[in-house]
Amino acid sequence: MEAELIIVNARVHTVDEEMPYAEAVAVANGRIVAVGDNEQIRTLATDDTEEVDAAGRLLLPAFTDAHIHLVEYGLSLGLLHLDQARSIEQAVDQVAASARANESGSWIRGLGWNRNLWPGSPLPTRQQLDRVAPHHPVMLDSKDLHAAWLNSAALALAGITAETPDPPGGVIVRDSATGEPTGVLKEGPAIKLVTERIPPPGPEQHRKAIAEATRELHRQGIASVHVPEGRRKLAAVMECWLRHELELRVLWMVAAEDLPGLANAGVRSGFGDDWLRLGPVKAFADGALGSRTADMNAPYEGDGDNRGVEVQSTEQLSALVEYCTLHNWSVAIHAIGDRANSRVLDALEDHWHQWTSRYLRPRIEHVQLLAPEDLPRLGAMGVVASMQPIHCPSDWEMAEARWGKRCSGSYAWRSLLESGAAVAFGSDAPVEEPSVLKGLYAAVTRQREDGQPAGGWYPEQRLSLSDAIHCYTMGAAYAAGLERESGSIRVGKHADMILLSQDVFSLPPAALLETRVEMTLIAGQVVHGG
Repeated sequence: MEAELIIVNARVHTVDEEMPYAEAVAVANGRIVAVGDNEQIRTLATDDTEEVDAAGRLLLPAFTDAHIHLVEYGLSLGLLHLDQARSIEQAVDQVAASARANESGSWIRGLGWNRNLWPGSPLPTRQQLDRVAPHHPVMLDSKDLHAAWLNSAALALAGITAETPDPPGGVIVRDSATGEPTGVLKEGPAIKLVTERIPPPGPEQHRKAIAEATRELHRQGIASVHVPEGRRKLAAVMECWLRHELELRVLWMVAAEDLPGLANAGVRSGFGDDWLRLGPVKAFADGALGSRTADMNAPYEGDGDNRGVEVQSTEQLSALVEYCTLHNWSVAIHAIGDRANSRVLDALEDHWHQWTSRYLRPRIEHVQLLAPEDLPRLGAMGVVASMQPIHCPSDWEMAEARWGKRCSGSYAWRSLLESGAAVAFGSDAPVEEPSVLKGLYAAVTRQREDGQPAGGWYPEQRLSLSDAIHCYTMGAAYAAGLERESGSIRVGKHADMILLSQDVFSLPPAALLETRVEMTLIAGQVVHGG
């Protein structure tokens, strides 16, 4: 056996129970061919073997982002970002600057506004945008991507008036006195009324977005992604794959509306290769906490009798699970509120014998709030919890304000792992940044970067660093059905690995925020650093 690449003098944390630690790794043909000590690995080197001296740095399996909107993230890098706006006025000022810089009639697109950071938490209005951008259609997505703020020009282009009915699963927010649209739309079916009228990015823009996103993900140590996006974006990823330009391993979550054509052709979950593979069918049960559209058992605190939005009923979810199962597709269902998670679990339980007999692995995306009686059900049934720890520092104050004492079941990572559930971690970018190191910090501290709240928010749900890394590696690989191919540094697996600037296992959690990914390898090739 001859190695093409060896990495020596490393602190190898393999995420492999049979050999947890090592100091060197050998690679050939894009796969790991040996793991051991320096002396063992150096015997595989020839004159042509490349050697990387890790100089005592930490070597890990490359990370997987188990929930990222890949193309949208790439496109978002060129949009107006409103994350730092601490008032409506600050957000409007940014729109005004964009209007001055762009040709009249062109769309102004942005994202990241968060009403929960604004004094009094008001919903914005179209008139506020009309004042500074009367000649540009404006559409600004909220931070959680479950609401959009538009001006009158954008509403007019979409044909949305007082007479326009709310689409099923969506809400057109209206003036209580006149019934006129205020300029805010909630949930995908309503937002789609506008996005369908916006000239979509062309194939070349999509491919450029994929390339830009990929560069940033490599910098974060990410080699694999699970992507819930529609068929146009899948077409762009497929074009990159055909051109041999795809430099990430992609598991594609098929939009529910795109399924019938694929199912009728006999295509199923798992179809693809090492670079592009079809995963589960993505569907929605509810909305989000930030927009107060997550489906709740009891009303939101301080918001009247609002219990959120039921995007699909339990009966619809059950029918979807049955249809997908009969066609050998797994499901990945978005559920944030406690009622939504309960309804998804009910729908999966209805057809448990069918999907387990086909070895399918259903997922719930986000799993942000569970009722106490539902917490053990994921592990008992074999349902994957696909979660985003980086949401926790952003959301805890908002959750406290809107969910109150129910928060004891929120972001319950430790309880889910202890119950036997498989947990996979991601970022939900562009909702949050795709920084795994910040996600790890959130998972082990349950704090913001400023150390608040002291001791961590519901600290009993904190994870050890090893468990958190497992969720970004083997947990994510298991969720994709690829645990034999990736997720750990083990002979026979993909040579996807990263070198960190310091050994975070020997340092306090805050060191994660200062640590850099110094090298990312995919299939044994250096794609970042060197």
